[in-house]
Amino acid sequence: MVHTVLGDISLGYQLIWNALRHLGGIRLFIGTEEDQSVDAPHLMRSLTELWSEQSPLLILSTASTSLLSNLLELKPTPNIWIAVDQARLQDPVMVQRVHQAHQRGVMLVWHGNPGERANAAISHCFKRHMINLTTGEALASLRVSLRKHNHNEPSQVSRTRSPVSADQIYEFVASHLLAEHCLDEQGAWGVAGWPMEEVLLGYRHQRIQPSHRATVRLIEAIDDDVAMDHIEYILSHDPILFYRFMRYANSACLSLRTQFDTLRHAMMVLGVSLLRSWLLEQLPHASNDMNLQPVRSALVIRADLMAQLLDAGDGDDLRREIYQCGLLSQIDLLLGEPLVAALARLPLSDRVTSAILNQSGPYAPYLEIATALESPHTQATRRLCHAHDLELETVNHALLRTLSSPHETIAKGHF
Repeated sequence: MVHTVLGDISLGYQLIWNALRHLGGIRLFIGTEEDQSVDAPHLMRSLTELWSEQSPLLILSTASTSLLSNLLELKPTPNIWIAVDQARLQDPVMVQRVHQAHQRGVMLVWHGNPGERANAAISHCFKRHMINLTTGEALASLRVSLRKHNHNEPSQVSRTRSPVSADQIYEFVASHLLAEHCLDEQGAWGVAGWPMEEVLLGYRHQRIQPSHRATVRLIEAIDDDVAMDHIEYILSHDPILFYRFMRYANSACLSLRTQFDTLRHAMMVLGVSLLRSWLLEQLPHASNDMNLQPVRSALVIRADLMAQLLDAGDGDDLRREIYQCGLLSQIDLLLGEPLVAALARLPLSDRVTSAILNQSGPYAPYLEIATALESPHTQATRRLCHAHDLELETVNHALLRTLSSPHETIAKGHF
């Protein structure tokens, strides 16, 4: 492989969710070595080769002052924006670069620490602001939300304005109530990160059900006689639905002498008619909780990234297996039970269970790296690549392929 700029950087990512709880944007963290210069034009060309108008909005974020300066000097790139931290704006030279980039049409995102806001003199240069609320601001927002839900008089609500502004991005939102206030009540553009643990904590006394939307889509797809690949694609995008169907397919009540260790095998043997009947049984209990969608989607992205990382040649079965390794890697959080117990109910290969339970075996490096990439701490990825003898360039390319179209990359031959 010819060396490219993707071998000189380490990456991480943060997902940004919109009001529909769909992936609206991705914050891409770009790490560099202290003594290393990164070719910014080459980096942008590499990104634009993979990014399209259909891809989520990409926001580039780097701790390297030199790389940030060079990125700001480039021409505008559709669907790729550049984040600038408030701390950088203490430098008059950086402020000038920001003004010049804005004048050339470069899309910029301001980012600050809790309680910080952009200076009025430069605020207009930024298309979006990525805001961190203080504890006090978060509490004030929740009080406003509570008054609205309690049907207080509008005049009472307006006396306490919410610190949350419309059309902006909010980071480190600690609860689903605050996320709902930002997205549903105040019209925020997005929430960076998702309060997954808090959302799942709300289900500690009840079972999380499969997505109603995914269940209906599957039934409609079967009725429309679509290709098996597409049915498999939809079913593999809901971890709970995937897990339950695999349990059902392997249950003793089916009186079959074989065990199914992959979704494709189970679907081919059982057939779509039996799958449809099973889906109809799930439908009355399916969930419409939108706040669970980011939890499901994050696991799907992890699974797809692992499949992209695996160099399996034409081994579709191996890609399917490592995909389900990623999909099931946190199934305990969705099921509310220990991983050991959850995985024991499926006839998984030793490669899958060893990676998830013991961080060992051939899939363990891919799971470890895929998990590390879900973070701004990009040096951890660099260290893991070195430890597992994986090319940083290969890992970065796999990540960008996955993120550029996260809802469409699990097509035939990719899991």
